[in-house]
Amino acid sequence: MSGVRASPSVQIIYSMNKIINYIKESYNELVYKVSWPTRAELSNSAVVVMFASLVIAAIIFAIDSAFEGVMRLIYNAIQ
Repeated sequence: MSGVRASPSVQIIYSMNKIINYIKESYNELVYKVSWPTRAELSNSAVVVMFASLVIAAIIFAIDSAFEGVMRLIYNAIQ
């Protein structure tokens, strides 16, 4: 509607049509174009994510503990 002045009611209808069209296109994409994982694939992915999270948490804990030890040595040397 560029360059054309329309009454507010026409603009609202045009906006509503755009919103409705967006919702219809989103629904069609979710139903027909998206490949959803199977239950087994989803379970496997969840296990991988949990394992990776635990490994990363353990690594961060080890780094934090080492840093704490180094800082204790430095503070004890200063005092």
